[in-house]
Amino acid sequence: MRLLTKLLAVSLILSLPALAQHNGHGGGGGHAVGGGYVPHHGPPPSHGVPHEPAPKASYRDYEGHPEAPHVHHNGEWVGHDYGRDEARFHLDHPWEHGRFTGGFGRGHVWRIGGGGPNRFWFGGFYFAVAPFDLAFCNGWLWDNDDVVIYEDPDHDGWYLAYNVRLGTYVHVQYLGGQ
Repeated sequence: MRLLTKLLAVSLILSLPALAQHNGHGGGGGHAVGGGYVPHHGPPPSHGVPHEPAPKASYRDYEGHPEAPHVHHNGEWVGHDYGRDEARFHLDHPWEHGRFTGGFGRGHVWRIGGGGPNRFWFGGFYFAVAPFDLAFCNGWLWDNDDVVIYEDPDHDGWYLAYNVRLGTYVHVQYLGGQ
C-alpha cells in the first residue's frame, strides 16, 4: 500500500508542470497565444473619453505573435482598445437579426460547420465577420476550427469570435438561427 501511495504522489508531482502549461501558466508565460487556450472572459469595457486611435502599426506585440487582434494566455485582449463611438462600429440597426443566445465565454466552445468569413455557422447559428476585420481571419479553417463567442462591451450589435487554435479574434454580427 505504501508503494502505491508513493507512486501516486510522484505521478502527481511530475504532472503539475504539464497542467500549468495547459492552463496558460507555462510555456511562454502569460504572453503565449492560441494553442487551445480559451479566455475566462471577454475584454473589459473601454474607459475614459471615447476616441478613435491612430491606425495600429502592428498587433505583433511579441516575437511569434500574430499580426491580428489576439488574446494572451494571461487574459489580455490585444487590439481591443477602440473607443465606444468609433465610426466603423456604428450600426443603424444593432441586433437586427436578434441576439445570439447560444452561450458566451469559456464554457461554450463551438466547432465551425462551414461557410466563410461572409457567412459561417455552428449549432444552427449564423455569423458574418466585420468587413474591417476580414484580413484578420485569413488563417481560419471554416469547416473545423473551434470558436468562442464573447459580447463586445463597447460596440452595440457586435460580438467577438475568438479562434481557439490561433488565439486571434474578429468582430462578428449575428445573422440569426435556431
